[in-house]
Amino acid sequence: MEINRFIESTNLSPTITGKEVDNLISEAIEYNFLGACVPPFWVERASREIADRDLQLVTVIGFPLGFQMTETKIGEIELALQNGANELDIVMNLSAVNDGMNWAKIELAKCAKVIHEAGAIMKVIVETDLWNEDQLLEVIKIVSDSGADFFKTSTGYHRSPVNIKTVKFIRTHLPSNVGIKASGGISDPQQAKLLIESGADRLGTSKGINLVQ
Repeated sequence: MEINRFIESTNLSPTITGKEVDNLISEAIEYNFLGACVPPFWVERASREIADRDLQLVTVIGFPLGFQMTETKIGEIELALQNGANELDIVMNLSAVNDGMNWAKIELAKCAKVIHEAGAIMKVIVETDLWNEDQLLEVIKIVSDSGADFFKTSTGYHRSPVNIKTVKFIRTHLPSNVGIKASGGISDPQQAKLLIESGADRLGTSKGINLVQ
């Protein structure tokens, strides 16, 4: 198993510097990772560093809480695409979901339209540990119905690390055409392998080098 081709090497630290962005991209290229994920502010710089190399440039939208207005998220998406991002990880409006509103799905569908028209990929971040199984089933349906390409487990900033049981549950109930990006506390090769075997198609981690050494 080539774990490196599952890895989206990530640095979303609030204090990240330009030099750290450059290092993240350099390491991702050196280790042949699938992607590199940086904050929106640094997308344009990262895009220049990647140039025409085979490395997906990922950024986040509505991060980390997800309750921005839809128009704000659309604006973030458009600017990120303009600056060179080709995969966008959008935090679902968890507040709307918790309130029982249908708006979360409507918002994601609006985002998906913009992203897919640009030929880019949309992942939806749902913070899986906020929900019980019944609620998680509803969240899975919202994500799959919205046109998302990937279901992402966590921002990495909330509560517990991703776990094997949750990934298996998601894979059982998520349509086969929607991938899973496991994220949150992934730090060792054995854990990475088990997540992949449980159904994860991508691994978002700030410890990518640890997984391949």
